[in-house]
Amino acid sequence: MDIRELSGIMRENGVVGAGGAGFPSYAKLNAEADTILLNCAECEPLLKLHRQLFGAYPEEILETFSQIVQAVGAKEGVIGIKSEYRETIRAVRTHIDRFPELRIHELPGVYPMGDEVVLIYECTGRRIRPGGLPIEQGVIVYNVETVFNVWRGMRKATPVVDKLVTIVGEVKKPVTLRVPLGTPLSELVERAGGALVKRPAFLVGGPMMGRFGSPSDPVTKTTNALLVLPEEHYLIQRMKAPVSIDLKRAASICCQCRMCTDLCPRHALGHPIEPHLFMRSAANQDYQQAEVFLNTFFCCSCGLCELYSCPQGLAPRTLITEYKNRLRAKGVKAPQGVQPGPADSAREYRKAPEKRLEARLGLSRYDVPAPLEDETIRVKKVLIPMAQHIGAPAKPCVAAGDTVLRGQRIGEPGQGLSVPVHASISGRVAEVTERGIVITEEVR
Repeated sequence: MDIRELSGIMRENGVVGAGGAGFPSYAKLNAEADTILLNCAECEPLLKLHRQLFGAYPEEILETFSQIVQAVGAKEGVIGIKSEYRETIRAVRTHIDRFPELRIHELPGVYPMGDEVVLIYECTGRRIRPGGLPIEQGVIVYNVETVFNVWRGMRKATPVVDKLVTIVGEVKKPVTLRVPLGTPLSELVERAGGALVKRPAFLVGGPMMGRFGSPSDPVTKTTNALLVLPEEHYLIQRMKAPVSIDLKRAASICCQCRMCTDLCPRHALGHPIEPHLFMRSAANQDYQQAEVFLNTFFCCSCGLCELYSCPQGLAPRTLITEYKNRLRAKGVKAPQGVQPGPADSAREYRKAPEKRLEARLGLSRYDVPAPLEDETIRVKKVLIPMAQHIGAPAKPCVAAGDTVLRGQRIGEPGQGLSVPVHASISGRVAEVTERGIVITEEVR
């Protein structure tokens, strides 16, 4: 298989990054790459799906990963996996000898190890420049579920119509489910035995970088986890705090201890992001050093500064995001051509252990088994968004009243960077709206 054929398979089957921003996978393929990384680091605490999927399908995923390496013409494929995932590593080692171009690189259990800039440095020693792309250093990164979706496209002619989601927290039965795209979050909670609290709050994606979700929100190609928490939990209250209050608190009590900067994973790799300087300038409305604000574009929003590092519970990440969004709204773009400085010599001693992070956030009690149930659940109604990836949204190619089959294309790729969208269940198109396409299961 050559790179053009692989690209066609990825695009035709709607394969995008199964997490994060959902970058279309075909657009990452580049013959300039000499290393392909397979990310099995579960960036967010409490997530289980990637290690579970790899453990259940090691041969299929390794075979597909090997084919990607060969199609690109890369020298090697590196599997970045946390050392603590012992069962998954054993399953992978059973088959990896068949693929001499692949190797395992065991990673420490720290956060945010799944961040591709951190992962690339850990596995290869290469540093991505601020605002740069991995391919500039000859690297392409895919996560485990993305590669599994490529395998399904190649071997099963199955497009991306469902998603693995880990459901944990205040639910009766923590579980990892395979669900049709467009399934409402409320259905996931019900399948996990229901919420154990009267006023549950939903965090979609994870405790560090997740967003608030409502029961009617649909599962998309990038939905990795649903964390159900009591409304009064610290994380929920932290996310609800008004930005204006965060700014006033920074002005009144930030002591410039620089812990936020010292423990920043991007700063440790030489990126010019210094949260403590930003906090000082923002709190005092001091705009003399413009680069302090412009460098916010290089923040990866991992949240470590405000949810782990700051001893006073301030919110550098939230304020940085606010200022970054304001700059973008004014048409300001990230500085170009910035090169990283040297990696911090103390970096190894400033990593945040994931278990300690969970304890500090009051999440340790939720770090329990969430067994994989790999058979796709049945749902009667889905809302499938056309924008589930970076780039141009897909364009609906069906109308209300049409009958569609699971796997049928219902959205054509938009202009430029885009992928098609497929029906996740068989049934009738009930609506085509700005939010997406509603399909209801036909009663027979």
